[in-house]
Amino acid sequence: METLPWLNPERARTLLRGLDERILIMDGAMGTMIQQHELQEADYRGERFAEGYDRLYAGGQDGETEHVHGDACGCSRDQRGNNDLLTLTRPDIIGGIHAEYLAAGADLIETNTFNSTTISLADYGLEHLARELNEEGARLARQACDEAEARDPSKPRYVIGVLGPTSRTASLSPDVNQPGYRAITFDELRIAYREATDGLIDGGADVIMVETIFDTLNAKAALFAVEEAFDARGARLPIMISGTITDASGRTLSGQTAEAFWYSVRHVQPTAIGLNCALGAKDLRVHIDVLAQIADSHISTHPNAGLPNAFGGYDETPEDMAAVLGEFARAGLLNLVGGCCGTTPAHIAAIAAVVEGVEPRRPLQLVEAA
Repeated sequence: METLPWLNPERARTLLRGLDERILIMDGAMGTMIQQHELQEADYRGERFAEGYDRLYAGGQDGETEHVHGDACGCSRDQRGNNDLLTLTRPDIIGGIHAEYLAAGADLIETNTFNSTTISLADYGLEHLARELNEEGARLARQACDEAEARDPSKPRYVIGVLGPTSRTASLSPDVNQPGYRAITFDELRIAYREATDGLIDGGADVIMVETIFDTLNAKAALFAVEEAFDARGARLPIMISGTITDASGRTLSGQTAEAFWYSVRHVQPTAIGLNCALGAKDLRVHIDVLAQIADSHISTHPNAGLPNAFGGYDETPEDMAAVLGEFARAGLLNLVGGCCGTTPAHIAAIAAVVEGVEPRRPLQLVEAA
């Protein structure tokens, strides 16, 4: 099958060249930074949702939208904690967080779209915002990257368009009494992910990343949707895939080891494969090592700042985390590195400092050809 050309050839080539030259830095946690603002319900709603509904869609008054506000639409639900909504209601906060991570040394920043699918937004009654949130999330990150790049043209900055795992699993039953039951189908996931992907691309994402994968079937639906979006445009973006090991068993929630996970998704020829979230860096070491030994793509990791404490916080300091990830780098395991839950710009700055000058891992096909 003929490979589609790059949608943005120069940026794709620059990114790939950067991966060959050094270990690139990803950003850290968005949610952790948002929590520091101690936002209330009114902050999440902003002016647009202040009256308990979406003013732009009330009654379908624009004559074009399919969303008609009414008793059953869900717009009046509490929105506190709906971090993706802040892209629309508090873009100053989200843009500011992006800027902080870029100032800390991030080469790539992730869009604030982890839950921006109709499936996850259903919890807040805001399914109609899925396309808008992805497009605006990418546009906001694009603006932050462009501003940072304008200040220092020698250092390209890239937008990672994020597709999160959703709140459903296609492989497992949520009901122990009905093991054959599934709360979501492959096609339902595919449709939701396609809408989100189109929004991310239109908003200016440089890369599409399917991340925090706990169920490989969900990821396959996402990757299928991404490929559909690329086919429709006749061009592609680099793809990153990042799974999550859920406990000491070394498996994803749907039961796969890191090795099995790789072989399940390698057909899309991702630019990078990696692991994030769940475990701290120290506990991810062995699983990243497995991927580094078998994957013919680049390797990424953005772990949590340790495991959650009794209060739901994260105790691993920037220095602690950087020391562990620095060992990953010196062992030749990494091409991209950043942080997940509990990490801050201080963590990213420390990680960037410790991997600076360390040779990046060479993907296996390059090693074999040498």
